[in-house]
Amino acid sequence: MPFTADSVLPAGTLSEIPQPVLATGDGLVLRPWRAEDAPVVHAVFQDPLMHQWHIRSADSLEEVAGWIEEWQKAWSGERNAQWAVVDADTDRVLGRVALREILLSEGQAEMAYWTAPQARGGGIAARATTALARWALDEIGFHRLELMHATANEASCRVAAKAGFTLEGTKRSAVLHQDGWHDMHLHARVQGD
Repeated sequence: MPFTADSVLPAGTLSEIPQPVLATGDGLVLRPWRAEDAPVVHAVFQDPLMHQWHIRSADSLEEVAGWIEEWQKAWSGERNAQWAVVDADTDRVLGRVALREILLSEGQAEMAYWTAPQARGGGIAARATTALARWALDEIGFHRLELMHATANEASCRVAAKAGFTLEGTKRSAVLHQDGWHDMHLHARVQGD
């Protein structure tokens, strides 16, 4: 059965180009993950704050190495795209930013991020999210990017607002964390915002 509207982005929009390195213009670079980043990611996932707001845990370096392999391969599948957020001068990993649940035909994706404990408070997540959103919307042609976080995660709500994502509402009892069901704020940014 044919669709009544054309695809917003055709298959191959991402996979036919190499995953880009994106500069924020203010000291950060978004680059594809490398195998040697595994110890940093493992250390970040030992932080109690990560356990509070994220549903994954990292039990070993081998497990994290597997994640990074998945992240590297995901680009060609056009469903998820992950970047390490690094210091432009030192290449030190400061965080992660991602497009998840990519639906090219609808021009939509969900944004996600985290910041390493030692880098929190410096606007890393907001700057990286802004840069990735600008690239996805303005250069690639996505129509809508969504961002969700637990309503109790006030820091993440500030990141969403700073990155230009409008709060659209609350998804009640939407995500199961280790401490139970969390209500989630839904933010979005669309082309032209």
